[in-house]
Amino acid sequence: MDNLSVSARDAQSTPGTLPLPTGRQSARPHLSGLSRQRIRTAWLFLLPMILGLGFVAGWPLLRTIYLGFTDATLSSIDSYGFVGFENYLVYDNGQWYGLLADGLWWKSVWNTLYLTLISVSLETVLGVLVALILHAKFPGRGLVRAAILIPWAIPTVVSAKMWGWMLHDQFGVINDLFLKLHLISEPIAWTVNPDTVLGTIIAVDVWKTTPFMALLTLAALQMLPKDCYEAARVDGIHPVKVFFKVTLPLIKPALVVAVVFRMLDALRIFDLVYILTSNSEDTIVMSVYARQALIDFQQIGYGSAASTLLFLLVFGLTLGYIFATRLKLDGSGDH
Repeated sequence: MDNLSVSARDAQSTPGTLPLPTGRQSARPHLSGLSRQRIRTAWLFLLPMILGLGFVAGWPLLRTIYLGFTDATLSSIDSYGFVGFENYLVYDNGQWYGLLADGLWWKSVWNTLYLTLISVSLETVLGVLVALILHAKFPGRGLVRAAILIPWAIPTVVSAKMWGWMLHDQFGVINDLFLKLHLISEPIAWTVNPDTVLGTIIAVDVWKTTPFMALLTLAALQMLPKDCYEAARVDGIHPVKVFFKVTLPLIKPALVVAVVFRMLDALRIFDLVYILTSNSEDTIVMSVYARQALIDFQQIGYGSAASTLLFLLVFGLTLGYIFATRLKLDGSGDH
């Protein structure tokens, strides 16, 4: 291991601490009476927030999961029966029925995962690049930092409608610009054409949420120690190598947090897709599918089952990503 990697690893450790013997590392420290009192006080202050979250988020979630096992409809929300797993999967008269047997549902799952993977990957890369630029010193840096946050600050509904007008096949400024630059030979229906619609949604989503990734990454860059960079500058090490050997390992915890938040947001994407493409089957995602069952078809039980599967997917993928990255950050996955 080279000295640059050792310096980055040392920068992450707490100075002035000595490793305990192996036999004592698993020993739990004895809590004093003052420490126990502080813990009880902390839980006392957290209790109203926990109760509030349980009432605002926990109860609707549990009720949605329960309704997923019923045949409730919008017209019979007060009188419904328990049907078990029929909304999810049931075999009747030689054929499978339910969510897991619906090809449109699996298409919505694929679209959701595809949009999430591509969008979050592009936003992470671009966010790091933007953060590195904003971290450098140049005239007007404060103004640029404020301007870069404008796309993220605009409500999604407003930005989606704005992009819908810009991408219009007859009156949109995007087609007019591309025609003048001779990049296309005729206007393109960006939000209707199956060949371009998913890429269009990804482009709009990346435009809007890259500033969020850049903001979190910039906050991490501003907390980095200066010693490693001064040593690298004295040794004449190339900046690209410094980035991959020093900067990237040190900002990795912040990047993990940013990616997790973006994954949570991207997996439940709704407003951007619905406003740009409405109920198009080419771009249907899990949240739009659930909304279609709940509102358009008035099938409360079936839509609740779809919402439950969306929750389980978001919860499972996020938990798995956190667990995998924690193993790598803690070093317990190394051999």
